[in-house]
Amino acid sequence: MNEVNQPTIYRTKPTEMSLGKSLYMSMGFSAEEIAKPIIGIANSWTNLVSGHYNLRQVAEYIRNGIYRGDCTAVEFGVIAACDGLANGHEGMKYILPSRELITASIETQVRAHALDGIVLLASCDKIVPGMLMAAARLDIPAILVNGGPMLGGIEFDGREADGTSADEAYAMYVDGKINKEQLESIERNACFGCGSCSFFGTANTMCCLTEVLGMSLPGSALLPAVSGARMEAAYRSGKKICELVKNRVTTRDIITDGSIRNAVRACIAMSGSTNAVLHLPAIAREADLTIDVLREFEISGDLIPQICRVNPASKWNMIDFWKAGGVPRVLSNLANFIDESVMTCTGRTIKENLETYVYEFPDNPELIRTIDDPFDTEGGIAVLRGNLSPGAAVTKPGAFAKEMQVFRGKAVCFNSEEEANVAILAGQIEPGNVIVIRYEGPKGGPGMREMYKAMKYLYGMGLNTSTALITDGRFSGTNNGCFVGHICPEAAEGGTLAIVRDGDIIEIDIPERKLTLCLDDREIAERLSSWVPPKKEIRRGWLQVFSEMASSVEEGVIFK
Repeated sequence: MNEVNQPTIYRTKPTEMSLGKSLYMSMGFSAEEIAKPIIGIANSWTNLVSGHYNLRQVAEYIRNGIYRGDCTAVEFGVIAACDGLANGHEGMKYILPSRELITASIETQVRAHALDGIVLLASCDKIVPGMLMAAARLDIPAILVNGGPMLGGIEFDGREADGTSADEAYAMYVDGKINKEQLESIERNACFGCGSCSFFGTANTMCCLTEVLGMSLPGSALLPAVSGARMEAAYRSGKKICELVKNRVTTRDIITDGSIRNAVRACIAMSGSTNAVLHLPAIAREADLTIDVLREFEISGDLIPQICRVNPASKWNMIDFWKAGGVPRVLSNLANFIDESVMTCTGRTIKENLETYVYEFPDNPELIRTIDDPFDTEGGIAVLRGNLSPGAAVTKPGAFAKEMQVFRGKAVCFNSEEEANVAILAGQIEPGNVIVIRYEGPKGGPGMREMYKAMKYLYGMGLNTSTALITDGRFSGTNNGCFVGHICPEAAEGGTLAIVRDGDIIEIDIPERKLTLCLDDREIAERLSSWVPPKKEIRRGWLQVFSEMASSVEEGVIFK
């Protein structure tokens, strides 16, 4: 640990810290407390986000643990935007860009106040990776605590409902399959209390991958939001950060090439959210690693089998995943494919953590299987290339039927998410169509929105097994059906996606890892030569900054 990462030394120099001591004392801190390592709690509590609603209480247990560890706790707020509330309108354009704001704000607070260590407190989609990026950038002792998943809801469509069931139900209502009373019942009862959504979306994926990376305590990622165990883990995390500070174990001791590779392989084995393909490269870059994360996804997609099936790939939700053994069971079953020697926030290696881990519930082979008996010999996430995506595209074969993994159909093109959603609900999409949604990439959106509602509406209209959807935007981890996102280069930068026309034949071939526009090279070149970028809406503020500075999806949509 270098001098700049030893703030206590600076803070206890009387000639340099007299004003600072006085300001701390004005808030009731004693001289004894000020002399101890000061640990920040970056708390993203808000009553706008269900997954963060319990974080005030969780923070109190962290604070108690920090004091028990003989350090001093301070707390500050961090923004948190909810994907669920932002989906389907302009608000979603701010979700991915918020990751950069979160990273920068934590960096600012920690450096400005010379904190010795940090506990990151979050649960949801862009907040967790944003906080991990900050920890990697700062390279101070850090540990992440999440708020835990929510319980499943009312019985719906053969499984316990989750928040997204309400959108599926709405499409069913529009299609005449259910009545208004049934729709309202789903809306009332899809979410039984706070927590990160009960499906395996980006929120829970990133919490699980945080545990794989070694940045949260073993077994803690999936402890239910309403459980006492969630609070006890927060208390232990508060104590543990004090050990990390005293032993000078920093983030970059934990986030290494090996731990990033482990996270990639676990994500593929679990069929986690495709958004991890954006976040893991961004985290690796902040840690100054040279690992090619997208290439790791390509290589590991052929190497790692799918050994988990969680909603949306099955009826089982996150609480079921926790009971089945969660991340420790997955890592144990993947032992031959991961680096068990990497350091974790416990001060021990993954191998040492697993050797002493106690499973509280019996295993569930319908949810987690062994390497010798996988759900699929290929992984749950795949990278596709072809004349439609020479830079890459990402899909999630673990969340859709095997017979959908080769799909050929006629393009129906839309230049925004809203246009596509209107067409789907109006019954304008037919079996065999490939819906093309473009100009929704990082720069063209801007902000790279999720095409979540389009996929949910297709499901509700009964078209999820007879149509496909491709986009330069993203998808929610809850989406299923045949979809391909992250198409690069994006349409706004003159990618092939920009010149697709209604009626063109598109072929998606998961086994061959190809995404093809069935036109010869000459026709594609002619269309591209006459392509005129659409007139951009004049923007101001944060979205303008983001659209000008964001890199491509290949690099994780980072700021260079």
